[in-house]
Amino acid sequence: MTKASEGNFFEDFSPGMSISHAVPRTVTTGDVAMYSALYGMRFAVQSSDAFAQSCGLPRAPLDNLLLFHVIFGKTVPDVSLNAVANLGYAECRFLTPAWPGDSFHARSEVIGVRENSNGSTGIVYVRSTGYNQHGDAVLSFVRWVMVNKRDKTSPAPQTVIPELASHVPAGELAMPEALDFSRYDPVLAGSPYCFDDYEIGEKINHIDGMTIEEAESQIATRLYQNTAKGHFDAVLQRSSRFGRRIVYGGHVMNLARSLSFNGLANGAFVVAINGGRHVNPAAAGDTVYCWSEVLGKQPVAGRTDVGALRVRTVATKDKPCASFPDPATDDSGSVLLDLDYWVLMPRHCGEDRGESQ
Repeated sequence: MTKASEGNFFEDFSPGMSISHAVPRTVTTGDVAMYSALYGMRFAVQSSDAFAQSCGLPRAPLDNLLLFHVIFGKTVPDVSLNAVANLGYAECRFLTPAWPGDSFHARSEVIGVRENSNGSTGIVYVRSTGYNQHGDAVLSFVRWVMVNKRDKTSPAPQTVIPELASHVPAGELAMPEALDFSRYDPVLAGSPYCFDDYEIGEKINHIDGMTIEEAESQIATRLYQNTAKGHFDAVLQRSSRFGRRIVYGGHVMNLARSLSFNGLANGAFVVAINGGRHVNPAAAGDTVYCWSEVLGKQPVAGRTDVGALRVRTVATKDKPCASFPDPATDDSGSVLLDLDYWVLMPRHCGEDRGESQ
């Protein structure tokens, strides 16, 4: 009997199955520095203790996408070790701030399965929740992933497809405790544009591009302890549908978030991901660009200092975004990511504007 695990295949999953994921993880300031080095993140609240303290927080919190990928990485050995591709996300809520020095573990529940028509793969839907060392839920999300079957002749399970919300309602967004944007400094943050300056339907070309390097994408994926074979095993992937290793979709997500600073620098916190999908795979050598559209705006009840902006960000490969390429109409295969999410922003940029409201 072998003591090594091959991971779960499609036929191992069934709705209602509960999975406790191994290896709790303490995230340190060293991990934060590595994350910043890999993506060039520049959002001020997460970059500076002093800036975070001016916004009422005790110190700079972990970037919420770093938290997301750490929790995601916990789930990979049990959910997607034998995946063909991670396909999408929904109902992602960041429930409470996370801080350097916190330790995290995760649990998942299978909420749906559907075998594909080819009989060799299927889609598995899971809801995963991350917890800190105190047992507090810090993050919850749904994802669906295409997983290989162990035995193509095994019978197809009964199809169960979960009903998922189209978006996280603005009224359910979790506000970081003690957050206060009344003294927010837009000059230090890097942009004069705040919540009241954005219009629904407005599109922003983030202009800059960033090329994916093989080494960086693999270091990043290891940072999250993500063990998915598709990102690491070049020998195995030669016979895959892609013929080579593919880049973890979360790496593209982080690059797009970093690039979006040019136009959304005051989008201080990602507080929810309404939905997202990896439209096409990325590989080393691809250059990522992105554009964003404002889908909605919601002032926070009882607050004059903060608002929630709903944003859609589309990332492309090797195709600058001046023409705002859309997954629905672009047939070139250049669109990598289509992500719908909420960010918190200060309502007003500048003390005089705040007092005039």
